[in-house]
Amino acid sequence: MKLHADLRAGNAIAAHGEGYVVVGERRYERSLIVTPERVIGDWGPADAAGLTAAHLDALLETGCDVLLLGTGRRQVFPPVPLLRGLVERGRSLEPMDTGAACRTFNILLAEGRSVAVGLIV
Repeated sequence: MKLHADLRAGNAIAAHGEGYVVVGERRYERSLIVTPERVIGDWGPADAAGLTAAHLDALLETGCDVLLLGTGRRQVFPPVPLLRGLVERGRSLEPMDTGAACRTFNILLAEGRSVAVGLIV
């Protein structure tokens, strides 16, 4: 699906589909993290079942205020022990399907928010 975004607003997600995400003009076919300032390619899990604390730590290390997680074709909630680790550090994570995560990221990016999204492709 092609998304319409103001591509001047940083690393806007231009499109997504089965097995890919386009950030700006570059296509990614592996899971990645996107922030307004940078893209961390080959981030980690091939699917939501492979999500680990290390993957969530990489999202935390971005320093962004809002953390989103795109879990693939369907919304999958990470296991409670993984989420508990975030809560203990005073943080939260919004899991949603990858398409919704792409759209939400672009909206928050356009608003100038400090947002990071981990996308499972």
